[in-house]
Amino acid sequence: MYTINKEFHFSASHILTGLETEHPCSRLHGHNYVVNIFLRSEKLNEVGFIIDYGELKPVLQYIKDVLDHRHLNDVLPFNPTAENLARHFFDTFKPEFPSLFKVEVSETPKTNASYE
Repeated sequence: MYTINKEFHFSASHILTGLETEHPCSRLHGHNYVVNIFLRSEKLNEVGFIIDYGELKPVLQYIKDVLDHRHLNDVLPFNPTAENLARHFFDTFKPEFPSLFKVEVSETPKTNASYE
């Protein structure tokens, strides 16, 4: 099985709802997000790729148009946790990229959430 991944970056703010008022994430704050899109296939195309990385431009365009330098609570219909963001990316791009099998979202260098 072959696997590849592509990393994307964006900056955004959010407020996580449902937390105690003392919790730091219940206040307005921001992150420099890292999103990794993972694809896999048993076969390669005629060039020797699972997919040309350039074909993942729709992910970059979505990030630029919808998420980058935005307040995520204003643009997403769910509590914008890293876990929910990973699921959102997966659900959004799986139809376009059938070989997509995992999405990881990191809010900090030490934290990571994924959805498969």
